[in-house]
Amino acid sequence: MKRNNKPLISHIDDFQEYLDIEKGLSNKSQETYGKFIAKFSRWMENNNLAKLLPHELTEEHVRKYRIFLSQSFSRATKEPIKRSTQNYYLIALRNLLNFFTDRDILSLSAEKIKLIKEKERSVKFLNLDQIKKLLLTPNIKTITGLRDRAILETFFSAGLRIAELVALNREQFTNIENKKDLELGIIGKGSHPRTIYLSERALSWLKKYLEKREDKEKALFINYKGPKKQAGARLTARAIETSVKKYALMAGCPLTTTPHVLRHSFATDLLNKGVDIRVVQEFLGHRNIATTQIYTHVTRPQLREIHRKYHGIKNE
Repeated sequence: MKRNNKPLISHIDDFQEYLDIEKGLSNKSQETYGKFIAKFSRWMENNNLAKLLPHELTEEHVRKYRIFLSQSFSRATKEPIKRSTQNYYLIALRNLLNFFTDRDILSLSAEKIKLIKEKERSVKFLNLDQIKKLLLTPNIKTITGLRDRAILETFFSAGLRIAELVALNREQFTNIENKKDLELGIIGKGSHPRTIYLSERALSWLKKYLEKREDKEKALFINYKGPKKQAGARLTARAIETSVKKYALMAGCPLTTTPHVLRHSFATDLLNKGVDIRVVQEFLGHRNIATTQIYTHVTRPQLREIHRKYHGIKNE
């Protein structure tokens, strides 16, 4: 390791380049890291640390930065930023220190950046009865209702993120007339490829929807309302979120129902049926098994009941 006489914050452009070329992060991920590390850069400037060299950064500096984060407020909500968000800022700083290590530049070890312990996340999901009611809500006599039924069926069948569903194109569903189900390659979060699976039921509703399409638009799910310039355009994530909330209200489902709740419902249903968590991880496209483990506490009561019912030697 060698000492570097260039101020720490002057390395940030090189760090961004490193994320792009050597780490291969998507443009969106690079933008996110840029936003998080920019906050650290501003904090250093505001605390007269702009000339601090990489090897001069200490654990005490990090401690003060953590206090600053805990006392910061979200511009959007005007509330203190969540612990999970504070951790994102710390992860960005940790990766900056990893960058120094890769460049053989003497600096504080990334291991010194400890993340904040978070409360166990609460996962919202619908049970199968609620899912059935939700799926039956759209008016399939209209093209809009048929499209929305296909959207809901696709969400629950494949466990898609909303951005992944929005990005689907019509050409991915050519020659499906005689297929009972479908295995499809998509590009998921972080530009990572993954395979999704559509059930016979979901595919049948996609077929019905596509049979009614008379346009030549590229997107799988398109807009049918609003000004002419919007008609035929790819349906936006916001429009889909609004639609899901509307149908949830009509079906008597919780007001907290969102596209991501359908993704949670997909995962929870698989785990409740005994599918291994590693398999569920693959279905969801999680890079880290720890992300998938948020669902395990949801399934514990049912697993306990299964254990009671089927395992061991019964008293006689």
